Amino acid sequence: MMSALVRFSIRFSGVIIGLATLVVLYGFYSLSRSNLDVFPEFAPTQLVIQTESPGLSAELVESLVTQRIETTIAGTVGIASMRSQSIPGLSIVTIIFNEKTDVYRNRQVIAERLSTLQNKLPKGITPNITPLTSSASTVLGFGVTSKTRSLSELRTMVDWTIVPHLMAIPGVADVNVFGGKIRQFQVQVDPEKMIKYGISLIQIEDAVRKSTGVRGNGFIENKNQRIV
Repeated sequence: MMSALVRFSIRFSGVIIGLATLVVLYGFYSLSRSNLDVFPEFAPTQLVIQTESPGLSAELVESLVTQRIETTIAGTVGIASMRSQSIPGLSIVTIIFNEKTDVYRNRQVIAERLSTLQNKLPKGITPNITPLTSSASTVLGFGVTSKTRSLSELRTMVDWTIVPHLMAIPGVADVNVFGGKIRQFQVQVDPEKMIKYGISLIQIEDAVRKSTGVRGNGFIENKNQRIV
């Protein structure tokens, strides 16, 4: 095989020189049209849709969330390919755009299509579009562990202490947090006591909503002081 290739190259040296010249010329042509950047793009632009689905297994996330998102955004102009991942409590849909397409316009179209999913997804689940990513977007990943703190305490510390500091760093577009237990308040009702006191679930929901809602502040003034 190698000897035949050598004999062909010697016999048709003009053809080999011509092909080599074409390759060199094409290299100079590509170099003149290449974009100059600190981190040249070697991968197409991607858009990631992350949807938190607390309490759902991977199978339910796939059927109730991921498939519906894929069906809704399928056919959008400019999409080259699409892949997804469904894990317990989280759906990740990654969209790869064609080159020379207006990714910002496509992002807006996808956001408009996702807005039509409000009545099709389980209650309380909303898809979130992460900022446009590039080949140099993900620069660091780390884990937080502790032998004395619970998963809930770790998640609260990360959400309210570490993330704000990371977002304050110039150049950081987004910080994604996975794992841990999100702090929540649960109201567990006693059916027997509800019947005894004549209280319905609607009344309990209204009471919880009023006690946890956000209200505007004001002032109470008297002759000598103002109370916030």
